[in-house]
Amino acid sequence: MTLALPTPRGKLTPNRPLADLTWLRVGGPADWLFQPADEDDLAAFLRDLDPAIAVFPMGVGSNLIVRDGGLRAVVIRLGRGFNSIDVDGDRVTVGAAALDAHVARRAAEAGVDLTFLRTIPGAIGGAVRMNAGCYGTYTADVFVSARAVTRAGDVVTLSADDLNFRYRQTDLPAGWVLSHVVLRGAQGDPAALDAQMTAQLARRDATQPTRDRSAGSTFRNPAGFSSTGRADDPHDLKAWKVIDDAGMRGVRRGGAQMSEKHPNFLINTGGATAADLEALGEEVREKVFQNSSIRLEWEIMRVGEPTPPEGNMP
Repeated sequence: MTLALPTPRGKLTPNRPLADLTWLRVGGPADWLFQPADEDDLAAFLRDLDPAIAVFPMGVGSNLIVRDGGLRAVVIRLGRGFNSIDVDGDRVTVGAAALDAHVARRAAEAGVDLTFLRTIPGAIGGAVRMNAGCYGTYTADVFVSARAVTRAGDVVTLSADDLNFRYRQTDLPAGWVLSHVVLRGAQGDPAALDAQMTAQLARRDATQPTRDRSAGSTFRNPAGFSSTGRADDPHDLKAWKVIDDAGMRGVRRGGAQMSEKHPNFLINTGGATAADLEALGEEVREKVFQNSSIRLEWEIMRVGEPTPPEGNMP
């Protein structure tokens, strides 16, 4: 039986392929893709949506593998109604769809230091949800509050205590959609902040496969992080090191490869399936465990169904 969906003001597309919405360019279709017009449209849609229908909020697909069988859910992807960036003193209020890099640049122009966001792929909603960070700073360090729409369609304000930030994790409930975020950064000279971001980009491009199809870091660093998400020891073990030590730099499976340049980057060299990418990641996890007794944890989110057997194709 097909369940009826509400009629929103935004765009609702059935059986929407998701591969072109992810940085790895893989994945099957979602039952529905919903692009809300604004927060009111999103709240009304979720309020009227049958609770039996699963909801999956999706950012820009920068840290995501959608499996080849797709998603049996309504995928919610925020767009133009959620990408505003407003600076007032040291506070920056942004829509959850605003790109991290855009927020960093706009804040720097106003003399607010959110430079750590400049090289983080993705949008601010994902940065909050996953407590994204680099160069010793995490989203939790600059977070003030967030607004979210619950699965029941209520609009709520969340504090840092509500989210319980940890290393690459928060307690945002399943099906809730972040709509707006307030951040606070230290004030600084715009020219100096711009120079800092330029140096960060050069460092990233020198050490990471930025020209390849990847989803950022594949696995979390394995140890040594405090409950706040900040490294306790600058010499903490890194995921790339244990992957390299296990001899998995550059290893391939189908069109999937662990990058030669940075072995914690899983890349689609062309023609990879989601199954190729995930299977290679699992092979790396097993080899690292055999070599060092360390069980790496995925940082890339993997969602959806595998490709069904040919005899069971819809």
